[in-house]
Amino acid sequence: MIKVGICGTTGYAGYELLRWLTRHPEAHITFTTSESQAGKTLAEVFPGPLDTPLLALDDAPFHEVDVVFLCLPHGVTAQVAQRALDAGTRVIDFSADFRLTSAAAYHRWYDQDHPTPELLPVPYGLPELNRAALTDARLIANPGCYPTSVLLGIAPVLRVGGLADPTMIVDAKSGVSGAGRVPKQNTHFVEVNENLAPYNIGHVHRHVGEMEQEAARLATGSAPQIIFSPHLLPINRGILSTIYVRVPGDWTEEYVRSLYVEAYTKEPFVRVLPAGQLATIAHVAHTNQCALSLTLAQPGTLIVVSCTDNLVKGAAGQAIQNMNVMFGLAETTGLF
Repeated sequence: MIKVGICGTTGYAGYELLRWLTRHPEAHITFTTSESQAGKTLAEVFPGPLDTPLLALDDAPFHEVDVVFLCLPHGVTAQVAQRALDAGTRVIDFSADFRLTSAAAYHRWYDQDHPTPELLPVPYGLPELNRAALTDARLIANPGCYPTSVLLGIAPVLRVGGLADPTMIVDAKSGVSGAGRVPKQNTHFVEVNENLAPYNIGHVHRHVGEMEQEAARLATGSAPQIIFSPHLLPINRGILSTIYVRVPGDWTEEYVRSLYVEAYTKEPFVRVLPAGQLATIAHVAHTNQCALSLTLAQPGTLIVVSCTDNLVKGAAGQAIQNMNVMFGLAETTGLF
């Protein structure tokens, strides 16, 4: 049995993680924390059946667990990760603190110094694309929700190389839970309901650095530049990324489909939809799945639609998938 701690349980991702782990046959929850709600039980804060005691982060007994999940803000997590590692436990981090491979890249995208640069680089926890690096890892960086959908959507064509243009355009939409549980003006019901709002469009969203870093690792040939336009959807959960890729004019849809089928046929959490069927959030909501659809709009223009649940494959489910790899369990354990 894997003894587990969760830091930051009262956020959407932390709560989702606890929900899934309570059903995991090889996991035992040893402690949960919340800085703002310490001393209460979870049901007092998050109405529902889960009712674990909430400890202050400083009281977390890291030495009593095999792995701790850090569902904390960037800039805070790195030092907590160091404490956990010093206590001999393994760490799976939900924040951005370890997703970028250098302190310089972190400063570029997050406009602050990295708290523990000596821990970089860290294995990037997207199992379908980086599985070998995760086995027996002490610290794993759980990917961002948008990058998960985008990287799974473009990996097969990046690996084969020969793209007509390395610039990719990503039009992505996320449910409101992706913005976190802390109230903000643009996430109030009246602001979101009956609305669709873009934000941080172009090449400025913090997830762009993460996407381009990992895309460059995958690419045969020129590293891609990603033009990214995220939008806030008036739904609770789910991400739909529509990705436009310039491919050689002689690539047929059948050839492109063969690349994706070959890449993902053995992946239990990635589904390449049949020709003529378009991916939707309904394909993946409340699951650890990624659904992909492929359309050759005209010779040389490929449109990939990639859908995930931002709280599961984009956060908690992927973290459990990483834990399973880390401890040598079947990757699907506790995720169906």
